[in-house]
Amino acid sequence: MRKSTVEEIRSRFDNDVERFSNLETGQSATMDAPLVLDLITQVAATHHPHANSVLDIGCGAGNYTLQLLKQKPGLDCTLVDLSQSMLTRAAERLSESNANHVETHCGDIRHVTLPSDSYDIVMAAAVLHHLREDDDWKRTFTKIYRTMKTGGILLVSDLMGQDVPAVQQVQWNRYGDYLRQLRDDEYRKTVFDYIEKEDTPRSLAYQLNLCREVGFWRVDVLHMNACFGAYCAVK
Repeated sequence: MRKSTVEEIRSRFDNDVERFSNLETGQSATMDAPLVLDLITQVAATHHPHANSVLDIGCGAGNYTLQLLKQKPGLDCTLVDLSQSMLTRAAERLSESNANHVETHCGDIRHVTLPSDSYDIVMAAAVLHHLREDDDWKRTFTKIYRTMKTGGILLVSDLMGQDVPAVQQVQWNRYGDYLRQLRDDEYRKTVFDYIEKEDTPRSLAYQLNLCREVGFWRVDVLHMNACFGAYCAVK
């Protein structure tokens, strides 16, 4: 199947801003979304109590940065997203928060120009699964690493693939059961069709190994449930 283009992905998110402005409705298809939001932002604030800056990759409507600001007020916030509509909504919400400074970049993280050695905290929630080939993944992780200050922390939550076929089958069956219970069989089919068309997730093991390969010296798993996981990496 032909995968969705960047423009097709951008268009979908342009038309779904308000839903993604609400964690409960916007992330309902993501297992344990509220738990992971809280976990990632708590780890970020605890690891780097003196942080001054955060980069939110694929920020959507700003949920993760807003949650982080509750625990670490006064941050300089850099937001990156494909969708200008999402960025506009995120910036509006952050303007009413305790952020020190807000900067937005509309575009693909692979092509947006960002400074080196600049960010204490980098978050990437439900975005990296849009990367395609292995070289694409490595270049992107290398770029993220270069943007970070020494001692900075990368926190990722995402849809995950599995490397062992039996594990893949069991975990995706579990996810299908979750979607069916959430709504019905038709909803399960809709979500699975969308994943098949748009996403190319890699396994948690793959991503942790890639973090080490590009230079991160310490990695840790934060959470895993079926085909959703969260982890961190320290520069």
